[in-house]
Amino acid sequence: MDFSSKLLENAVNEVSRLPGIGKRTALRLVLHLLKQPTENTKYLTDALTHLRGDVKSCKKCHNISDTVLCDICSNPKRNAEIVCVVEDIRDVMAIENTAQYRGLYHVLGGKISPIEGIGPQNLQIESLVEKVKEGEVKELIFALSSTMEGDTTNFYIYKQIEKYGITTSTIARGISVGDELEYADEVTLGRSIVNRIPFEQSIKG
Repeated sequence: MDFSSKLLENAVNEVSRLPGIGKRTALRLVLHLLKQPTENTKYLTDALTHLRGDVKSCKKCHNISDTVLCDICSNPKRNAEIVCVVEDIRDVMAIENTAQYRGLYHVLGGKISPIEGIGPQNLQIESLVEKVKEGEVKELIFALSSTMEGDTTNFYIYKQIEKYGITTSTIARGISVGDELEYADEVTLGRSIVNRIPFEQSIKG
């Protein structure tokens, strides 16, 4: 791709580093920004700068937050005895959109994947085990993806906390229903949380 401007080329190269963004899409986005009023670009750059400089990790659940404790963990109406274990913030957002879950979360920051060099020590597993040890958690809901890595991570955590005798469950697996994909996904996910099954049963199955 030939560029008439080095500045344009540099901007396109940086935007194309984003996941799922190729050079052509990056070029279209950069040219779009050039057509916008200057203040619009400043709003974007300011938002990204503040994101990088000011965003925090919730000290309790490791969710992305503006404060030391995220809005979910600091909400007294949430059930602190139930913790849903998820991979990342996108899973928290997806489950919250169902409006079917009123417990807390624990964001692992990934899944165990030896091929990618990700072991238990690279994830927020130790802090989860500590929560269970302290006795504040009565049930863990495993809500990781149905993949070998997800199942491996679930099983590893289960073995770490098995001796503490708390309830462990996993979200039910189902097929999306409805014509609108986004709405159907929320319905299915909501039902999966409500109709969760004992983790031991998922292992035997």
